[in-house]
Amino acid sequence: MSKSRAFKLEIIKFSKDFLLATRLLQVFAPLNKLFFFLYNFNQLTSWVHKNKKEKYLMNDFYRSKRNYDDRLKSFEAIVRHYGMAEAPIAYLEFGVAAGYSFRWWMAECKNANAGFYGFDTFEGLPEKWGMFAKGDMSYGIPVLEDKRAHFYKGFFQDTLNNFLFAEGNGLRGRRKIIHLDADLFTATIFALSQLYPYLEKGDIIMFDEFSVYDHEFMAFKIFTESFYMNLKPISAQNNFYHAAFEVV
Repeated sequence: MSKSRAFKLEIIKFSKDFLLATRLLQVFAPLNKLFFFLYNFNQLTSWVHKNKKEKYLMNDFYRSKRNYDDRLKSFEAIVRHYGMAEAPIAYLEFGVAAGYSFRWWMAECKNANAGFYGFDTFEGLPEKWGMFAKGDMSYGIPVLEDKRAHFYKGFFQDTLNNFLFAEGNGLRGRRKIIHLDADLFTATIFALSQLYPYLEKGDIIMFDEFSVYDHEFMAFKIFTESFYMNLKPISAQNNFYHAAFEVV
């Protein structure tokens, strides 16, 4: 190592230790949330504009008004493009709520050997999310006659690994559709990190609130960078609020 580089490293180390000891930067603490917003929203903006010209099945960016139900257009395009209607898929949904999208996928994918697995607290959000308080969006477990449906009640941290231990080998070798609709960073990053060993080329990962910069987008960014995952964007609705990716 050159003397100049060694000197620079010493300056950096001294500066960090000095700031740690003196707490000088604490003067900016009241602005932490603002800095957090600016950094993460700029990360989201950069990602969108870098990827907006990818070859999508559909992409409505930019539109002046959102229509949440337009996510169904993405669902339909994915089912049609990948020939899922009669395939023995494994559909995993994290954040089932009332089960609207869960029912949609079961109705469209008719193969008797397909499996549908829903994970939720079924007692509402476990923590505050934006304008929603802890406990909001509480729904009971959907009652479905279709025997292909299976539900797992509780925090993902308490239910997912037990499911993977029991059912994981059955996920391998068939296309998985992973629908992340738990809203929260904590829930989304946990689900992605635990599913990582089971992901295979051609699997589909959908985010229902992708453009929420400090939750699902942050989980996506940390996951792809930390696990060296290459996820190709294939569909986006409502200015990337709903976004789908293929594992490549």
